[in-house]
Amino acid sequence: MQVPHDAVVMVADGRKLLMLRNEGDAVHPNLLVEHKDEQENPANTDQATDSPGRSFQSVGSRRSAFEETDFHQLEEDRFAADAAALLRDRALRNEFETLIIVAPPRTLGELRKHYHKEVSDRLAGELAKDLTGHPVPEIEQALLKAE
Repeated sequence: MQVPHDAVVMVADGRKLLMLRNEGDAVHPNLLVEHKDEQENPANTDQATDSPGRSFQSVGSRRSAFEETDFHQLEEDRFAADAAALLRDRALRNEFETLIIVAPPRTLGELRKHYHKEVSDRLAGELAKDLTGHPVPEIEQALLKAE
């Protein structure tokens, strides 16, 4: 995938976000960190206090368990929505012309739900991969190898 000069690359997952800008060219990207954010999000077992409830039905004595709320996933989805809002605000301030987003498939799907038209218009590519824990040179190489 070509990363044009001055393009913004957002690398995110459900709790980390990196905003990078390409100071190089499309053939030799040089991504520099512009913004970094990380959210504390404990495991669901550390956030939930009770086990899921049960429902009993006396006629026919049927039991069922209610689905347990996954607080960890809710926080990851909220973080993705906040990241989309950040992109919207930056796009409306004309802080970038070209955008590339790198995120795991689930996070990418959540981000897409919240894309503003200005963000969608500037979106040059998406890479469904979790690269938040990787150093910047590896992110550059992954983008160059992506189609």
